[in-house]
Amino acid sequence: MDMAYIDEFSSRLGLTFDSERVPEHVAIVMDGNGRWAKQRGLERNMGHRRGVEALENIVIGCRKLGVRYLTVYAFSTENWSRPKAEIGTLMNLLSEFADKKLNRLKANQVKVQVVGDFAGLPMLQRLALKHLLDATAQEKELVLNLALNYGGRADILQALKQAARQLTPEEVQNMTEDDFAGFLQTAGLPEPDLLIRTSGELRLSNFLLWQLAYAEFYFTDTLWPDFDEAELFRAICAYQSRSRRFGALAEA
Repeated sequence: MDMAYIDEFSSRLGLTFDSERVPEHVAIVMDGNGRWAKQRGLERNMGHRRGVEALENIVIGCRKLGVRYLTVYAFSTENWSRPKAEIGTLMNLLSEFADKKLNRLKANQVKVQVVGDFAGLPMLQRLALKHLLDATAQEKELVLNLALNYGGRADILQALKQAARQLTPEEVQNMTEDDFAGFLQTAGLPEPDLLIRTSGELRLSNFLLWQLAYAEFYFTDTLWPDFDEAELFRAICAYQSRSRRFGALAEA
């Protein structure tokens, strides 16, 4: 946690930041790249490129604010239905991110992980990502979890099949929610405390359906390429203003 960084944004934005109530795990649906480009008369690929720059800044911002885990919806299973040229752009940007951002990620002690159908990605992207994952494996300040070729329903279904293969029928009958979570692709990670979705959309879009059961939601009209560290600071301050009861009554 960078207190000078926090004090700077508190002063600039007139917001109070509680260093004791920082969300441990933030999840983000990064939406609005195409609309951002269209508003400026640019091709969609320029919006995606600016979106990668925004992600880099938000990763560093999360580390400075004391967030320990950041999961971003980078490419969904449904995104394969987009035009081939756009998919090619997204895959190329993924390779560039893995290559060109490695040094800055390591300098900020960011460990990169992937959830989703890794084997379903093109070979070039798999190789680039494997290098990134291996090179950052020992970093400890922040875990950046890239949801790639990921779908929440597919995650639950594969967990069910895996549990059925590994457990006896009796063990399946006695399985708890915590046991089942151990078969999800996010096994070992805490559930997200805060979900942020940009661009004014108000839906989950098949993202972390099991894991977001008790997350606080923060929606903003800001398009993802314009979502900066000040916007992140506002989102976390909004989270800190809420009472998380997990189904219980508020304390008197």
